[in-house]
Amino acid sequence: MQLLRCVTLCIASQSFQIEWKTQRRIVDTLACFDMAGAKTFHETGVYIDIQGLAAGPNRSIVLRGDIDALPIQEGREDLPYKSQVAGVMHACGHDMHASVALGTALAFHRLRENFSGRVRVVFQPAEEAEPLGGRSVAEGLLHGFDAAVGLHVHTDIPAGSFGARAGAVTKSSDQFEVKFIGNMAHGAKPDAGVDAIAIAGAFINEVQKVVSREMPVDDGAIVTIGTIQDGEATNIICPSVTMTGTIRTSSPESRTRLVQRVRQIADGVATMHRGRPDFASLSGEPPVVNDARMVDRFRQLVVQTLGESKYVQRPASSGSDDFGFYSESLPSLYFWFGSQEPGNEAGVHTPAFGASDDIRIPTTELAIRYCWELLHS
Repeated sequence: MQLLRCVTLCIASQSFQIEWKTQRRIVDTLACFDMAGAKTFHETGVYIDIQGLAAGPNRSIVLRGDIDALPIQEGREDLPYKSQVAGVMHACGHDMHASVALGTALAFHRLRENFSGRVRVVFQPAEEAEPLGGRSVAEGLLHGFDAAVGLHVHTDIPAGSFGARAGAVTKSSDQFEVKFIGNMAHGAKPDAGVDAIAIAGAFINEVQKVVSREMPVDDGAIVTIGTIQDGEATNIICPSVTMTGTIRTSSPESRTRLVQRVRQIADGVATMHRGRPDFASLSGEPPVVNDARMVDRFRQLVVQTLGESKYVQRPASSGSDDFGFYSESLPSLYFWFGSQEPGNEAGVHTPAFGASDDIRIPTTELAIRYCWELLHS
């Protein structure tokens, strides 16, 4: 697991260097609106509680906006919010998520005389890589709350439209590392060695058969081999190969089963080829699972305020989000807001990604209205 740890720590380190300034900007902006009491967590995270002063059911709601960027060089020059930091950009829309969260916090602060209960707005770092910020939130910041709300830009939904669906809307994401250990020999005498590359090739083929032949079709399980390293020379039987990858599923049962089967395949293939495996896995995000009643309420709100055509039903994502830690702990809604329009068609995690500022205010208004309804239910 040493390689995995090095990669995740490197990404986390890059994010932290930028997010200190983001954290400071958020805290200073809150203070400008006389919002004291912001607290920090997970190094660069911020959260603030807005306590309602009216009589009522006294419910407590959490809203999350993630704030981290990605180590990608922005490829567009036409954006007024183009990244000012070389090699880093908001390629997943988290700057917009943070803006919506900030607007929600400011609105409830102004409305505090008119609602009962508490709204906690979380500006969460490290959604994209370990050590995951959502894990730390679930371990300490959700106690005593009734529901959680998350949101994410969606590049396949038209700008101005919104979507949500009940059940699993993302997949879990676990990382694994396997080192196949063979025995070095001259390339002219392969029988004198144990070829780790041959073991690795067999593993790649066999592990995909587990997905296609053993996992439920509707789970949409995915095993990805992301890196392969090692080898000495063109004429040497390779003594070891290290591979890393991810395992994605839609249910806890499939998640446990597939991680176990990938380990078993590694053991079996290595033994069959006279080698040895060294396998380790790192548990990542669980699936984000939406509460059906919260989704229905969200759909009704969109239809009532914006019209039937503005609510879009989309398939579940094969990606992951550490909001899954929230939905494991509380009834949750994770909704999508669309960004697709001429000039903004590129997908997330690409240098060409962009989203119009015009979608921020409608999304913020919808988030405020929805949280307001949850407080008064």
